[in-house]
Amino acid sequence: MAITRINRFQAADENSTPLKNLLEQLVPIIKNIDGCIDCQLLCHYHDCDHFLMIETWQSIEAHQQAIKHIPQEQLQLAMKLLGAPPKGDYYHIS
Repeated sequence: MAITRINRFQAADENSTPLKNLLEQLVPIIKNIDGCIDCQLLCHYHDCDHFLMIETWQSIEAHQQAIKHIPQEQLQLAMKLLGAPPKGDYYHIS
């Protein structure tokens, strides 16, 4: 059963643009990982510091294995650009 992972990101002060650029670079990487069905980045309409990354995967396990395929230097940079820890949850169509 396909699952959707919704990740929430909040940029630190003055880091909205760098974080957005980095997340935009990650979308095609994620889309090319085995088990990924789709990946989209959404920017909050009124608050440019907030982003959602909506990922659809073949399974939770496929999503959990995906981290191995994302360059560690990009993940480390993302953590430096965040103003709060990222949050994420799994959803399924009911």
